Amino acid sequence: MFTPEMMASVRKVEATREQRMKSEPARMSAEEKEALLQAFHPDYCKDGFVEIKIGPNKGEKVPLELGKLLHSNSRLLDVTLDLSKPEYDVDVLIIGGGGAGAAAAIEAHEAGANVCLVTKLRIGDANTMMAEGGIQAADKPGDSPVQHYLDAFGGGHFAARPELLRRLVMEAPDAIRWLNDLGVMFDKDENGDMITTHGGGTSRKRMHACKDYSGAEIMRTLRDEVINRKIPVIEFTSGIELIKDTNGRVAGCVLLNMETGEYSVARAKTVILATGGAGRLHYRSFPTSNHYGATADGLVMGYRAGAPLLYQDTIQYHPTGVAYPSQLFGALVTEKVRSLGAMLVNAEGEAFMHPLETRDVSAAAIIRECSERGKGVTTPLGSGVWLDTPMIEILGGEGTIERRIPAMLRMYLNYGIDMRKQPILVYPTLHYQNGGLEIGGDGFTKVMDNLLVAGEAVGGIHGRNRLMGNSLLDIIVFGRNAGKAAAAKSKSVELGELTLAHVESYRDELAAAGATEEGVSPLLLPQYARHENKSCSF
Repeated sequence: MFTPEMMASVRKVEATREQRMKSEPARMSAEEKEALLQAFHPDYCKDGFVEIKIGPNKGEKVPLELGKLLHSNSRLLDVTLDLSKPEYDVDVLIIGGGGAGAAAAIEAHEAGANVCLVTKLRIGDANTMMAEGGIQAADKPGDSPVQHYLDAFGGGHFAARPELLRRLVMEAPDAIRWLNDLGVMFDKDENGDMITTHGGGTSRKRMHACKDYSGAEIMRTLRDEVINRKIPVIEFTSGIELIKDTNGRVAGCVLLNMETGEYSVARAKTVILATGGAGRLHYRSFPTSNHYGATADGLVMGYRAGAPLLYQDTIQYHPTGVAYPSQLFGALVTEKVRSLGAMLVNAEGEAFMHPLETRDVSAAAIIRECSERGKGVTTPLGSGVWLDTPMIEILGGEGTIERRIPAMLRMYLNYGIDMRKQPILVYPTLHYQNGGLEIGGDGFTKVMDNLLVAGEAVGGIHGRNRLMGNSLLDIIVFGRNAGKAAAAKSKSVELGELTLAHVESYRDELAAAGATEEGVSPLLLPQYARHENKSCSF
């Protein structure tokens, strides 16, 4: 499958392997990391952002593609709806059918609430399903939630909201127990103890995994639990606009059937936004590892209703997306590949960074090799660097790859590449929305009564960069907590008359600011036919 030019570079990788295995590159100093990020990370590309013109984050910067959606009008301005006759009337309405939404539904149902889950595609069609590497929890001797906190706080550039990060790490061991009791098949040794590994930026081995399909296994288990509990799930239906009552509280959501185009009204005492990420907006024209429906819908709905954003200008570009073959372009190559021993190597066979630096530093280093240093490997869609996967078999013994990352092995074998014998080509891919809607410790948005957020639509849990394994953790911890809190809150809620007046007010503010963009939002599905190249060159 490799071109002659690629094979010539592979020979250099093989020639330097023995020496590289004896001495890996040192970790960068804090000053070196900051300089690297400033020069090469896409978050620091000034022309990739626009100023928000109205709303609670007015004057702050946001990626161009998200800014366009925030400055667009609602899909409902020309739609007539009778809000007095809702098709659904529940205690807890959950928008999003990924891990966070499912975990919230389970706990809200367990608390006795009348729950309904709405999902744009099918339940489980979410970034959760695509997560590979594992889930962090400090639940072994020699580790502690305090150490987990320090790793995550530093890895997030000391920007995480302390009350959120504290909850994440303190409740992590219980999250693992909960998943295990539900039936998640974690990797275990012959004694039944969970196998844990390192991840980028971690000082202890606390990564729990299910081979390299951890997210799929977790989502399978959560989906089964939702179905077994007979929790109502409305599939192929998107949340379009939050509804408020005349007292200014969130009181439901307008829904759109993605198959028929029909609108419906859901009245709810509490609403949980669990709509996931934004990868399919393709910030700066990067490829993405995200699922098809990841278009930042929750951010748009929440912001239009008055909920503030936090760290909306920070995006995680996973350092190891597939750069070749073209059929897999942008797909995730789990960080677990590096934790098992594979090393990042440029076209000359040089290891240019420590293999387990944090994701933002790793991504910036790869971009530097392929741009300024000119040491990337040319591919049909750009360039990339090698991930020297045969090192895993050398270090861990024959069969390690098939045993620990079988899905990755099969994915490449489908295209004639045997990662046990050949390195693979990688380049950063748009992976995770670090920022999102701002919440307090129990999951409620800061200024919106009755509205909760969980999962990737939240900002503040991870600061300005997320460590591997903390996303699968946060969807469980904050999804469960949101479900419990929403169910408890719903018992005391008395809703007033339903209204969409805030949608018209938002339109008027946009017009007054001269900021109205063409089109409508939320986007719902990516529009590849009109995709424009707005890449940032370094």
